[in-house]
Amino acid sequence: MKIVVCIKQVPEITDVKVNPETGTLVREGVSSILNPFCEYALDHAVRLKSAHQELDVIAVTMGPPQAKSALFRCLELGADRAVLVSDRKFAGADTWATALTLAAAIKKAVPDFSLILMGKQAIDGDTAQVGPELAEILNLPQITYGVEMHLSANKKRIRVKRESENGYEILEARMPAVISASKGELIRRVPSFEDVLSARVKDLRVISAADLGLDETELGLQGSFTQVVNVFPPAQKIGGTKLEGLEPEIAARKIAAFLREEKFI
Repeated sequence: MKIVVCIKQVPEITDVKVNPETGTLVREGVSSILNPFCEYALDHAVRLKSAHQELDVIAVTMGPPQAKSALFRCLELGADRAVLVSDRKFAGADTWATALTLAAAIKKAVPDFSLILMGKQAIDGDTAQVGPELAEILNLPQITYGVEMHLSANKKRIRVKRESENGYEILEARMPAVISASKGELIRRVPSFEDVLSARVKDLRVISAADLGLDETELGLQGSFTQVVNVFPPAQKIGGTKLEGLEPEIAARKIAAFLREEKFI
């Protein structure tokens, strides 16, 4: 039984900068990390594997050659092997073109998969669209915002505790299925020195556009139905008035006076 974990390499959020002229993210010289929500998904996969030793966990990403570092991180954290889908023809892909490419890559590299896990969204784009689109392309049931996952005794269904606006829901899906993760265990395993060394000898396959059998018009910018026109930081908020070092009664009177002045009360 094979679990595919789709992951993404993203810029370190504290280092994100925007080019004021082009409105695009400045990626040169910016450190990259494994998307945190993808790491949750991988952790769920590794925990399922710890309960069912026969499982095989395969990390898959679409990105430039340097995305290998994110895959090595996955291998250190417990993935058995990895697949890098990389080609200049994928550049500029929106969520649809990305999902279409990942679907073709998964069918090429892991045709007998039983489950696809992924983070609910990437912290650089925050669209949360690739997972649902991937499920639709592959015509698979999907459950979003998972926080706990368990396989049935016969390993034909997966039960997921998911977040909702009103709390939590418990859902089951017939496999193969696509599950996105929003959270996981607060305490996750830290790779040992042995894990780091063994990750370098695990299989890491590279797939190009020519391997997928897709028309070039379906890939990258050509195959994208949407395009990011501009990226800009939110307007900086001006700080409000702070009341410090006052007795509670005096502070309360000042707050009440402010609320009356602004006609809130």
